[in-house]
Amino acid sequence: MMLEFKRNILITGGAGFIGSHLVRLMVHKYPNYRIVNLDKLTYAGNLANLKDIEKEANYLFIKADICDFEEMQKVFTEYDIDGVIHLAAESHVDRSIKDPFAFAQTNVLGTLSLLQAANLAWNNKQTEKLFYHVSTDEVYGSLPLTGGYFTENNKYDPHSPYSASKASSDHFVRAYHDTYGLPTVISNCSNNYGAFQFPEKLIPLFINNIRHNKPLPVYGKGENIRDWLYVEDHARAIELIFHKGNIGDTYNIGGFNEWKNIDLIKVLLKVTDRLLGRPAGSSDKLITYVTDRAGHDLRYAIDSTKLKRELGWEPSLQFEEGIEKTVKWYLENQEWLDNVTSGEYMEYYKKMYEREVRPS
Repeated sequence: MMLEFKRNILITGGAGFIGSHLVRLMVHKYPNYRIVNLDKLTYAGNLANLKDIEKEANYLFIKADICDFEEMQKVFTEYDIDGVIHLAAESHVDRSIKDPFAFAQTNVLGTLSLLQAANLAWNNKQTEKLFYHVSTDEVYGSLPLTGGYFTENNKYDPHSPYSASKASSDHFVRAYHDTYGLPTVISNCSNNYGAFQFPEKLIPLFINNIRHNKPLPVYGKGENIRDWLYVEDHARAIELIFHKGNIGDTYNIGGFNEWKNIDLIKVLLKVTDRLLGRPAGSSDKLITYVTDRAGHDLRYAIDSTKLKRELGWEPSLQFEEGIEKTVKWYLENQEWLDNVTSGEYMEYYKKMYEREVRPS
């Protein structure tokens, strides 16, 4: 029997950290939507993140590259896509410093490929269509150590190849709205944390290093400040903006939760040692100060007032509760973590999904 869906939503980068949480939320919350997860499955894409929903009738995975314009056109046509939530991106700042071309290719040209595919597919019949671009607070540059927050009206001032590539993609999204009338919305979020995050990022990396008694490399003096957002709260915000956000608008998503890197690391040490049954302070010696990262922004802090005022969103978890849940998850899912750090996860799924198509 052919299933009929009210909407066909394309989520790019859905096998990644934030994307997998969003895909799971949308699949469970909207059984009358077909959720099409499109991911290239680079190192940061892991289908094990979605093992619990891979058999759901309203879920479909496609292995493809957003830079492949012809393939994107086929996807829009074949699955009658009427909504896009675009998360696929190269996102690690250190990698962008070493290989800026890869970031320009995926984040800029890949976004342009999707925008053009959407624009051609919808062909001015754009009622109830939406292209939602998920971006970062790093496009705004840096803030002083005290005072001030990024609002939706801040000028762009990117300082790394990563943030420059995301700033460029944001501009292309707005240009398509202004030039072609493409219905778009953008959100810029602060640092995410939670389950399924690739362990090149600070929190899962340090939890894993503490577990194995490896050094914890801290850039500079550890005084850089970041605003931290629990990933499930971010997914809720994206779902809300997708359904209720104003076309052409930008929304900032933050955790109202600033931490100096060194203070965050001390919290991780305290919680991880306790959950591992170690004496308090026994892993503090693992902290190792290293040369600061090139172009390292001093402080990010997001003002989410607009999102709260207009759509009623606010974070559901206090940071201490979120960190407790996060550390516990990584310690209870050591097989997932070990498979990712060893690279075994890529071998396991390489042949399973080339371009899977489920019955409609």
